[in-house]
Amino acid sequence: MTLIIIAGATATGKSDLAVSLAQKIGGEIVNADSMQLYKGMDIGTAKLSPSERGGITHHLVDVVDVSTDVTVAWYQELARAKVDELLAAKIPAIVVGGTGFYIKALLDDLNFPETDPGVRDRLTQEAEQIGGDAMHQRLAALDPAAAVAIPKENIRRVVRALEVIAITGKPFTANLPREDSTRYPQAQQFGLALDRARLDERIDRRVELMWEKGFVREVAKLVKAGLLEGKTARAALGYSQIIAMAQGNITESQAKDLTKLGTRQYARRQETWFTRDPRITWISPDLDHSARLELVERAILKTMKDAH
Repeated sequence: MTLIIIAGATATGKSDLAVSLAQKIGGEIVNADSMQLYKGMDIGTAKLSPSERGGITHHLVDVVDVSTDVTVAWYQELARAKVDELLAAKIPAIVVGGTGFYIKALLDDLNFPETDPGVRDRLTQEAEQIGGDAMHQRLAALDPAAAVAIPKENIRRVVRALEVIAITGKPFTANLPREDSTRYPQAQQFGLALDRARLDERIDRRVELMWEKGFVREVAKLVKAGLLEGKTARAALGYSQIIAMAQGNITESQAKDLTKLGTRQYARRQETWFTRDPRITWISPDLDHSARLELVERAILKTMKDAH
């Protein structure tokens, strides 16, 4: 059974590598990007178009409406079911994305506490009164690891983490497992990285290209489809800034600059999250696409040979 994870910060080339690898080994791709789950959130999430997918089947892409809020537990159930289905059919499963907590939930035996409506309502009201930055700072003081994993823009997830802490009296990440509690011990994890200057340059270029492709029009269309009703989707990088622009709170130039800044900050948090996992094999930033593909393919084939 072949399960490959391709992780790393945004704009490091994960999607392209996953498609090339799937073409080489006859695999299918399982999405692990929390925002590519949403229908219509295409430009702002750098979602591959059907033609860019190279004929490879992609799972868990475009599965929920923007008005719907999803949870890590929900993703865990769907992703595991799909991975198990592929492996049972002897189809290599290639999980690709930058949402570190989703990948960990797929691989490891996490337990998700039930919600407490009273605690949730109290924290939600506090967030409305003092703002997302203050709530994120509180989370950072109580559970620094959770603050690294959860963007401050995603108020719903910040509130959820604080709710779990209030209910259990333990850090939100206290139930993260040891390496030996993984559900898929055969999984091979690869991390893509770029040096800071190159990554920042790629992020800025990607944001400019998103605007050129019609990002503002995409957000306007999604607002009509219920984007403002979904706390998760509307908090996505770029989307929240364009919403603020449409509401007259910032200019378009500010929206673009804030998207670039927020994405660069998010990439730093992604790097911090993934570098904590010793199971990840990091691929040198100096390698081009072909060299990356060759390295991953060689590692996979060696593992398969050793297993036999």
